[in-house]
Amino acid sequence: MPVHLVKLCVGVKEVSELVAWQTARRKDMLSRGLKPEIIHVTRMTPRRRDELLDGGSLYWVIKGFIQVRQTIVDLRVMDGKDGIRRCGIVLSPDVTPCAPAPRRPFQGWRYLTQADAPRDLEAGVLSGLDGMPEKMRAELMELGLI
Repeated sequence: MPVHLVKLCVGVKEVSELVAWQTARRKDMLSRGLKPEIIHVTRMTPRRRDELLDGGSLYWVIKGFIQVRQTIVDLRVMDGKDGIRRCGIVLSPDVTPCAPAPRRPFQGWRYLTQADAPRDLEAGVLSGLDGMPEKMRAELMELGLI
């Protein structure tokens, strides 16, 4: 049974920012002749590797709520320029919206069981909310209405 990771998406205020940043990163890698992959580097390596690679995802917390997920494709050992080994979490380029779930700030990442993972939303469900004022959308999310 898969297990997932939850991670804060630091510096990102909206899902569209995450998607734009990842798209630009893949284009840059292509232009430099590199394989266009999304790799999120973390200091610690998850010990539950097999469970993560058995269909696990990285759930991104944006503005205090889990809002989207990306499937984990691989976990790689990466050596930093400072000589410290880190873990590269290779992610699918597909960003899947999920039912907003509140999360308090935390450092690093946390495991998330399949039973506790927010359900996926159909494509376009959140797009109708883009014109809504940010404050109103946040309040509705806090109330669990969207």
